[in-house]
Amino acid sequence: DDKALQRLLISMTTVATAAASQSVQVFGRKKTATAVAHCKSGKGYIRVNGKPIELVEPRPLLAKLLEPIQLLGEEKFANLDIRIRVKGGGRVAQIYAIRQALAKGLVAYYQ
Repeated sequence: DDKALQRLLISMTTVATAAASQSVQVFGRKKTATAVAHCKSGKGYIRVNGKPIELVEPRPLLAKLLEPIQLLGEEKFANLDIRIRVKGGGRVAQIYAIRQALAKGLVAYYQ
């Protein structure tokens, strides 16, 4: 009987932990470029293919990439870790795909 109670407590703890660590996965597309964003609670890191978002090339389009963050406010992103994986298409199309994935990820996370 004690073993059954222990198993029940462990399963309840696992469910509570899964509910507390909410995460969403969304995608953004532009032409043939596809970006997949994985959003979960964290410390405010935003990484694209393993690099910080500020290092994304081409640099002149960085302002376009950061528009969702500036529009919605940095406080919305402060407790959220976002990992974005992008492939396909050209560099400009990748920027727009990342931008769309970033915005959709935030909306889906807070829904």
